[in-house]
Amino acid sequence: MAYYSDNVGDLKRRLVDSVGRDELRELHEVRPWRHFAVLARHLILVAVCGWALWQSQWPWLWLPAAILQGFNMLGFVILLHEQVHDCIFRNRRPKLQQFLGWLYAFPVGMSATQFKRWHLAHHDELGSHDDDPKRAHLSPKKNARWLKFLYATPALFIIYSRASRQEAERYPADVRRRIRNERLVSILLLVLILAGMISAGGVWPALRVWTIPLLLAFPVAFTLNRLGQHYNVDPTNPAKWSSRVDGNPLWRFLFLWSNHHIEHHYYPRVPFYNLVRLNRRLRPFFRKEEIPNRTYREIVWGWIARNRRAHTNWDAT
Repeated sequence: MAYYSDNVGDLKRRLVDSVGRDELRELHEVRPWRHFAVLARHLILVAVCGWALWQSQWPWLWLPAAILQGFNMLGFVILLHEQVHDCIFRNRRPKLQQFLGWLYAFPVGMSATQFKRWHLAHHDELGSHDDDPKRAHLSPKKNARWLKFLYATPALFIIYSRASRQEAERYPADVRRRIRNERLVSILLLVLILAGMISAGGVWPALRVWTIPLLLAFPVAFTLNRLGQHYNVDPTNPAKWSSRVDGNPLWRFLFLWSNHHIEHHYYPRVPFYNLVRLNRRLRPFFRKEEIPNRTYREIVWGWIARNRRAHTNWDAT
């Protein structure tokens, strides 16, 4: 058995009592058109930001477009997350799902195979110091501000590569080989695309369109998103092993509803476009269990200014 299910107690029953079985069935309903509508919106936004970064007539657009493009890159990871949890189609479509997994992982050079194994293990082993790969390998072990700042810089790619390599040591040889091949293909394609943009418009426009947002804006978006997941938690209560971040329309837009992380861990198969509704249905449960809503400003303040440790109860320290 997994660590989470071994320690969760009667949490699932209490959640069902709070939300209701009929409501939960509706919340779990997958609507493929909703997913692909979000994908279309996302691709349009990527294209608009790409145009704003490519053009040179209005350079004042470069900074906001680069920041937004960094969040767009994180959006591909969140779309991949939906693929991992089979939240795209009502019925399984292995080949199409595999293609979408590769497509969503490609823009940031990730391996879809590794992400799936990594993320599902994170769900199974949530709460474990050693078996949850995110906690064991990716969370900072030293509670130092300088190290925390590195996560919001290009150093994130080195940190993440090291963490994924450590976790991959547990995998069979054929899985490790598939992961290497997926990464290699994605990186080679990204290099070819970058070379094509350099040939078409020069080095500086090519760097603006993808490389700078990837190296400078994506780490900030990734780190901020992750801070709202499992860093300020109550280790003594499985209902509070994730943070509650209700957010607002802007955060939900930028993060494709992934700010609703505690809701996702309660019900991983609820599609992301239903998480706002799930959040509202869970608010009586949150009040009863005394699970407070956090803001990103509060979380960043606790993480940096107050220098709180990851995966601890920041209200008690």
